[in-house]
Amino acid sequence: MATRRKRRRKSLLRWIGIALAGFVVLTVLPVLLLRWVDPPTSAFMIQRWVTGYFEPGGPTAIQYEWVDWESIPATVKLAVIASEDQRFPDHRGFDTIEIERAWQHHRNGGRLRGASTISQQTAKNLFLWSGRDPVRKGLEVWLTLVIELLWSKQRILEVYLNIAQLGPTTFGVGAASWRYFHRPAAGLGTTQAALIAAVLPNPTIYRLDGPSAFVTGRAAQIRRQMTRLGGVAYLHHLGR
Repeated sequence: MATRRKRRRKSLLRWIGIALAGFVVLTVLPVLLLRWVDPPTSAFMIQRWVTGYFEPGGPTAIQYEWVDWESIPATVKLAVIASEDQRFPDHRGFDTIEIERAWQHHRNGGRLRGASTISQQTAKNLFLWSGRDPVRKGLEVWLTLVIELLWSKQRILEVYLNIAQLGPTTFGVGAASWRYFHRPAAGLGTTQAALIAAVLPNPTIYRLDGPSAFVTGRAAQIRRQMTRLGGVAYLHHLGR
């Protein structure tokens, strides 16, 4: 009886080991591949396209156009960092200072607010689904660690700028620049860059087409933060 239990335990451990190894391979290989290959789509784009089937008129076309790092203006890169993750060059995927602040705010009776970094948002938008369930959050943590290990900061920001949702069916600065500003991404100025960064928290509520007073006010605040960071020279902290 004892021998049989040992065999069962060994068999179970072996299958757990195989499952874990398979999980690591299935999650690490795509991240490694996308270090060099530009993603043709993202999980959030697919999810948005699928949900369109349940809306009046059926699914709408997703607007997405990849723009290489060199063609994205420095002001756009800086505006997004100033808005979303000012310690992006320095952390390894998780901003412990912002996490602590968010937790203290919650302990003092405030609403629990997010403290996601650009790296976390890239992992979520590229591979996962929207929501706050523990499984998705756990996968986000793991994928963020893998992305930070295998990609440079430049690559993380490049992918994020290309897949971030900037309108109901518009993803990335390439598509957004044409749709909302009628120019290629390379032609975006500081004002447009700040407006793009201003809608990132919730692009289905904050709009680039006819921005509200809140969005324009937030864009002005982002421009001030860009100056406080030292201007586009701050991007040198990203390295290569």
